Amino acid sequence: MSNGDGFTYSPELGVWQRLSEMWWAVGSQYWNTLDESVRSVPTMNASSSSSSAPTGQLRGGAAVAEDGGDHNDEDDDADDLGVGIENLSAGIVPLVERNTTDQTLLRGRAYFLQRLVKSLLSAEGYENFESVVSIGHLENRVAAALTLGAREEFRMYLLMYAKRLGSEGLKGKVEELLRSLVGHWFVDEGRKGEEDGEGWQTSGAELVGWKRDGLVKEVVLILGKHRDLQRITLPVHAVSKQPLQSQATQTDDGASRIDTESSVDKEPHQRSTDRQQSIDRSDPAAISDEESENETGSTAEDKLLAPETRKRQSLNLRSISRVPRTAPYDAHDNGEIIAMRIARTGHIFVTITRTSLFVWQTRTELGFLITYSVATDPSAIVYRQQQVQATHSRRHSITNGIHRSHGNRDPGAGDYIPEINVRFRMVLKIDAGIGRTLALDDELVVSTIKPAAVQCIRWTPDTKGSQTSTELISKMTWISNEAKIIDMVHDRPMNLSTWVTDDGKAYAVQRVPGASASPNPKRSVSMFKGYCFHSPKVVTEHGVKVAINARFSLVAIGCANGNIVVYTARDYDGNIPLSHTLRPVNSADSLGTLTCLTYSPDGHCLFAGYARGWMTWSVYGKLTGSSFSSDSTVTAFNDEKWLTGVHEAFWMGGGSSLLILSPADDRLWTLEMARSATTGCFSPDNISRPILQTDGGFMLYRGYEVADLTAISMESSLWHHVQIPAGYLADQWPIRCLAVSADGRYVAVAGRRGLAHYSVSSGRWKMFDDTGSENEFAVRGGMCWHQHILFAAVETDTEYQLRLFSREKQMDENEVLHIENFEAPIIHITLSGDDSLLVYTYENVLFHYVIGAVDSTVTVTLVGQIGLQGIIRAPPRVRSVSWIVPEEQLQQGDPSQDVATATVLFLVDGKLVLLQPSANEQGELKYDMRVIASNVEYYSLMRDQEAVGGEENTVSLPFLPDGGLKIQAAQSNGLRDSLWYFDGSTVRVWTDIQDVLSSVPQDLGRDLPAAVLINVDFYPLCALVSKGILFGVESELVQRRDLSFAFWRFATRTHLFLPPLLRHHLSQYDSPAALHLSHHYQKLPYFPHALEVLLHDVLDDEVETAPPPETALLPSILSFLSSFPQYLDIIVQCTRKTEVRSWRTLFAYLPSPQELFEESLDKGSLKTAGGYLLVLHNLEDLHTGSNLSLRLLRRATEVRDWELCKELARFLMALDESGSTLREALAEVDVQSRGDGEGAARLLDTQPSPTRQSMPITAGTNGAHGAHARGMTASSAGPHSPRSADADNGAAGTYSTRGGGDYFESLPGS
Repeated sequence: MSNGDGFTYSPELGVWQRLSEMWWAVGSQYWNTLDESVRSVPTMNASSSSSSAPTGQLRGGAAVAEDGGDHNDEDDDADDLGVGIENLSAGIVPLVERNTTDQTLLRGRAYFLQRLVKSLLSAEGYENFESVVSIGHLENRVAAALTLGAREEFRMYLLMYAKRLGSEGLKGKVEELLRSLVGHWFVDEGRKGEEDGEGWQTSGAELVGWKRDGLVKEVVLILGKHRDLQRITLPVHAVSKQPLQSQATQTDDGASRIDTESSVDKEPHQRSTDRQQSIDRSDPAAISDEESENETGSTAEDKLLAPETRKRQSLNLRSISRVPRTAPYDAHDNGEIIAMRIARTGHIFVTITRTSLFVWQTRTELGFLITYSVATDPSAIVYRQQQVQATHSRRHSITNGIHRSHGNRDPGAGDYIPEINVRFRMVLKIDAGIGRTLALDDELVVSTIKPAAVQCIRWTPDTKGSQTSTELISKMTWISNEAKIIDMVHDRPMNLSTWVTDDGKAYAVQRVPGASASPNPKRSVSMFKGYCFHSPKVVTEHGVKVAINARFSLVAIGCANGNIVVYTARDYDGNIPLSHTLRPVNSADSLGTLTCLTYSPDGHCLFAGYARGWMTWSVYGKLTGSSFSSDSTVTAFNDEKWLTGVHEAFWMGGGSSLLILSPADDRLWTLEMARSATTGCFSPDNISRPILQTDGGFMLYRGYEVADLTAISMESSLWHHVQIPAGYLADQWPIRCLAVSADGRYVAVAGRRGLAHYSVSSGRWKMFDDTGSENEFAVRGGMCWHQHILFAAVETDTEYQLRLFSREKQMDENEVLHIENFEAPIIHITLSGDDSLLVYTYENVLFHYVIGAVDSTVTVTLVGQIGLQGIIRAPPRVRSVSWIVPEEQLQQGDPSQDVATATVLFLVDGKLVLLQPSANEQGELKYDMRVIASNVEYYSLMRDQEAVGGEENTVSLPFLPDGGLKIQAAQSNGLRDSLWYFDGSTVRVWTDIQDVLSSVPQDLGRDLPAAVLINVDFYPLCALVSKGILFGVESELVQRRDLSFAFWRFATRTHLFLPPLLRHHLSQYDSPAALHLSHHYQKLPYFPHALEVLLHDVLDDEVETAPPPETALLPSILSFLSSFPQYLDIIVQCTRKTEVRSWRTLFAYLPSPQELFEESLDKGSLKTAGGYLLVLHNLEDLHTGSNLSLRLLRRATEVRDWELCKELARFLMALDESGSTLREALAEVDVQSRGDGEGAARLLDTQPSPTRQSMPITAGTNGAHGAHARGMTASSAGPHSPRSADADNGAAGTYSTRGGGDYFESLPGS
């Protein structure tokens, strides 16, 4: 055209396609104005030479010098690609571009455009302008040549385009280019009959006269020079070369037989690796340059695979937020992740899309099993991080004298990223179809579909040269016929597998050592033995998923209806009874299909993923989180698929976070967890001082150090947040063990190696200066504090030790106070009493040490030991050890005799076991064992926590909102010998452990005393005995419309434990014990409320059950309450929050309301008397002529309580709508004559409407609101006082529901 633009008509699209325009002439680096610019470009067989470009060539808006100092990029590309000069200049596209140049120069636009482009190149935001225009120009050239069918031009422009994409590192465009080139190499079965496409979408072997495979190889050869693109190009090359596959044939019994062939391609030219071995692997630049130099003289395949000739690929798996779409040869691969797995160590995981695999995974769609080996070479460093010193520091993370770098390193990253080698092993073709696979240490276990069988493929052949063995499921006598395996898992610590079949049954399976199936049935030995432990009776109970918890010996079976049935694996002989069942509150339809079931590495949390959400439970069934409470509208708007469904999920960082893959999503979502420190280090101090461990820090509860009302308030921030130093996290993440001191002053943390400790008072950390000393040991058996001395059970490469560190000294191997060596690994350490240390080892021996101080240093002395062989079968399953020494032995006995008198308390799996010593007839020491509790998540023996809250340990801690309150004393609270434990649903308490000990001997035949049950609707962390409350947390999902993401937070919850304990004592007719317990808590500001809750609970139960008077508990409760001065207030407060129908049951065991009214009036409790006035009105139909109201009104005016006078006026107005009763009462009281005109005016000025009758001392709700509508006032039910809504809501919110947990929000001063 006359303006210089060129077009061609596309009959397929029915549009004109642009071939050339003037913007490319001034902006593209690939524009040529004259033919002479390529006169030096060689032909396909000629050698390269160079020549200068002509004067006046337009290139990027700048003229090229005549001396040839600046070559055109197209010349360089042509040199590299070997394109003939005649093919470059004689085509249609160059002809059109020359015409554009001529018209631009003739019209005088060249100078203007050059100036414009030059100014753009120097402007901010246009740095990539020239690159974008150049790439767009090349794309247009390729499209024009494809449309025009210009064969030579298409190949030349395609390879130039590929080279430019490689130099720019544009992975997205590279994937698009390769996907277009590959075309329909992979055709779905359902698309084979479709009509052939046009252009790139043709299914033929040629494209514009060139063979597709030839073009692909040339493009991959160019792109393969760039290391960052090899992950994209290698799969294309591997497919194009068609590697050998292992074929499977059918044996006589119908099973698949695997003939494994070498899958490593035979390269005709093997490159020498001698020079590569001399390269510094820590310098990626050196690797790249050296490999580029070695390409000379190599074949195309050699260049493509460099530096991957050994079939390996280095991957950095440290930071993955979104998996790249790396499969360029599947046009239908949209990057959706279809599966993922995690390594046993928990540090390496893999993801797989439809065509791309990262690290390790099986592909089962077409019956192919692809295996890879993964190895980490610590000496091979991909790159080393250079740290930048931080310019600020946090108060809570200050280090003292530590010179280690604290740069912004990711947790676990260390100082360098090691190389991870992925080596291709083999491809197995299994015609029988693949159901599930298990990769074990020695073999690969594969379940086939048709026929249903199990194949074991050894990684290396055995001594007989055999590598595979197969056993049909129909030959397994212990499994149902015609069954197919739909899920199977293996747990290495338990050496147990679990299979779930399509008929819904679940089996516990073990591999028979050395057994292998044989085609001859007479010689065949079953490879597996198993037992069915889950046999559903209905279809909804069919098992679909399975998970194993080795820490607690549990096996969880996910059912079709969404329920999860949990069994206890007691032995390997089929003794697997039911433990408990988890039933989601949502219906099966709202849940969707159960897709994922997995326990955390520490065994304390179970994650269940459904098609429409997910849930988490504690190990024995406390619901701790759910995504089904999310707002579907906000979730859909923010595109947060992790809340609406789960495809797969697994735990990372030892349980510190959860990685979630949602259906039809190419993103991985990370959910960080906050877990109790007892999950990694079970100690009395970690229970008494609740401490939550996060991925990079911890939160310490400070409720002990604040006032009572502050401790129970949900509004106050009672958590001390501390960030673990970045230097220690980078080297030793994840944190595996955390221990707090009994007084809350110090906290110690231990990761993969070494340890560090923190002072709450100073806010300073102490770590090892020498990383070699830190990496020399690892904490394995736990830690605990004795004053400022830290005891740590550690392991080195050759020894098992107990080391003592002082907080007052620097962290150095020469500053260790004491080292005690052991012959076996330490499983658990704990302190007992004032100076005793218990150490339990893998040899099943419990050692007793006494802590002593010698010459200003601390030592431990062994004074006794107990051999527990034959009692504890599996020492690693022991989570905690405590013992109870008699008081006489503690005060006057020899410490060496403690082992002969102490009762040992073990927590094994989820069972609490007591071992009580006794002597047999020969005088020999023996132990009576008894399991006293099951399903125990944690327990607390209060005599081990005597130091908590004692006056001798009162300290003033920093960072408190009230300036540092003293710790409350609670030495003698009546619960010193109590034992508490949580079973996943309720907190259970034995108030005196001696009662339990007396029932241990089996020959006595005594039953265990009943434990007190305390129901809570949150997860309890500990019992704050000095404050009379249970403390815990509850997770909450927060979604706001002003935020583009949802997040979780936990709310602090409290619950009074006094009411159930007092009720237990009174139900046992032990009033002295109840009075003794109450004596130690009566100074608490919320003690009257605790008594009120006690009365509420008993009254509600007896109203519902109506027990006979001789068995009723209510009389004992009322008699007990009469011992306290708040007795009258408690009764009237109870009437405020109960139904009117309950009042007759209550007052059946009380004096008449009029007597209580008189007693209140005599004591000067006028508001309490007003409450009984209302009770009289409802129960005895108080008449208007009664003088009780006048007496109360007169007393109120005498003490000038005008608020009470106003409420009494409203009450009298409700009794008589005409107002005559009120006028008579005012005249009787004669307010004016008292000279208090102001008070009378205030009283008369606030008379309510005729229907209002509420009082601050009004009682309970009408029956319509139910017994649980605490905190609501009620109207009187007399004929002269109709019910009103205002009366119901008069005191709403003053008190909350039963249990006392939320009541404290509204207490005065809270």
